[in-house]
Amino acid sequence: MSNIGFRDSSIVIIESGRTFIRAGLGLHDLIHAPSIEIPARVGIRPSPDLQNGLATPSTNKPQSRLGDNLDVQPSASTSRAASSVPQSQPIPAVRVTDYLVGKQLDEAIEAGQDLIISWPFAEGDIRDWIQVEALWKYVLFTSLQLRRVQFESPVLLCLYPGLSRDACERVAQIFFERFNVAAFSILERPMAQLYAANAISGVAVDINDTYTDVTPVYEGFPIHYARTSILLGTHDCERFLAHLFRSNTSVMSSLSPPDAPLQGAALDDTLRALARQVWQEGLVKVPSHGEGVREIEDEGVTDIAAVLVAGKEKAVIESGMKKRATAKASAAEQARAREIEALDLVTVQFRGKELTLGKERHRFCEPLFDPSLLAPIEGAEELQRRAKEGLLMPLHEAVGHAVGHAEVDIRQYIYGGLLVTGDITSHVKGIGPALQSRLSPYILSSPDQANEVQPRVVRLVKVAEYFAEYREKGDGLAAFLGSSIVAKITFHDPNGKNFVSKADYSERGPKAVLEMSPCLL
Repeated sequence: MSNIGFRDSSIVIIESGRTFIRAGLGLHDLIHAPSIEIPARVGIRPSPDLQNGLATPSTNKPQSRLGDNLDVQPSASTSRAASSVPQSQPIPAVRVTDYLVGKQLDEAIEAGQDLIISWPFAEGDIRDWIQVEALWKYVLFTSLQLRRVQFESPVLLCLYPGLSRDACERVAQIFFERFNVAAFSILERPMAQLYAANAISGVAVDINDTYTDVTPVYEGFPIHYARTSILLGTHDCERFLAHLFRSNTSVMSSLSPPDAPLQGAALDDTLRALARQVWQEGLVKVPSHGEGVREIEDEGVTDIAAVLVAGKEKAVIESGMKKRATAKASAAEQARAREIEALDLVTVQFRGKELTLGKERHRFCEPLFDPSLLAPIEGAEELQRRAKEGLLMPLHEAVGHAVGHAEVDIRQYIYGGLLVTGDITSHVKGIGPALQSRLSPYILSSPDQANEVQPRVVRLVKVAEYFAEYREKGDGLAAFLGSSIVAKITFHDPNGKNFVSKADYSERGPKAVLEMSPCLL
């Protein structure tokens, strides 16, 4: 290992999830949130080769989830199709530069161009190497505006767990030989997520758009044989809430009035767009197991010091002003305020219309804990098929199943670090406590059964409050934060063995990444 030191300002972090890529250049004393986020999708204009049957839509997923590109919004939460480019028959003459990515793709979609859209990470593996190279190339050289010839930055790439060693070698080959990086390291997402929560053992529950990944981690290493993925995610929650909105006469009369009713897919898409806006605006609260849908707020003296440390002084001030305004209102106005509070009503602006929503919005996450609620939407047969394939079970059962596959004597440490993450947790509060409360059957229930290895408690962990830029974002950015922390340590130690330098790669080739990335040992 040559004696190389890297400046914080030169370090690049790239986080590749199933449906998005986040990135940032430079680390500082205060670790910044990602500066770039794009959907992990590519588009290509059909050519004669594609139209002659070399590229046909994948059918390894339920048909209802194929071709679903609601509102075509460039966000990680947009529902997506599986890759429509086959992996067994590479497309002749397709080059990296043939693919549209990021803003280029968004503009082409908005212009109504005929495109084949692919999501190469969506299945939890790398489906097409040309496509992923196009994505990473766009992030490095278009978004971050780095230059290949003068590339002096080390790159830490955060990927989902379980990639084969051959795949990791190929990733390293792309970054060194195609991008000319100065140094490179791979970190698996569950490890990064728990590091952000100041834990090295635990279970990372990553709720994505269509899948939810549950990964037990012990002493900083994912337990790969215990990983569990279920075909259940934000996509299902959105469809369920859209279904509930059909029973809200106020919403239906506004969005689909008798004189201009919406029918079929148009109505479905509109209601789902409303459901997405509701959860992304933070209007959903998740009750714990056995509680009602109305959150009970604590009353009493405010701890000013705690408020300032938590950075919540603005919320407290606004709450106090609201209470004072209510106190000055007339008796009728106060009565109406109490009525609205009891009904838990909110008003939202949606496509130029003002809609009033009630408590049904707090049921958004119910399918995660009771997938049978999706039967009127997905169909009972479809749910049974997914269950038989091991792709469908309640979230708490998936966690119990995953941790149950770990060795008995380490389960107590894994249950000591439950982290719920994913984009949804940046906007919807309470999913972690709701899951925690449902995991009680999996831990010690009777003192008479106590022994040294029996788990006694499920401890919820979260991103530390002292990361200022992450404080109000929930735990959805845990992987990027954890990656930044690891990169700051890794690339500051020139004599360490946690990254591959250009000299290492020149000497040993792609296999060097297997020795230098701890998660691949």
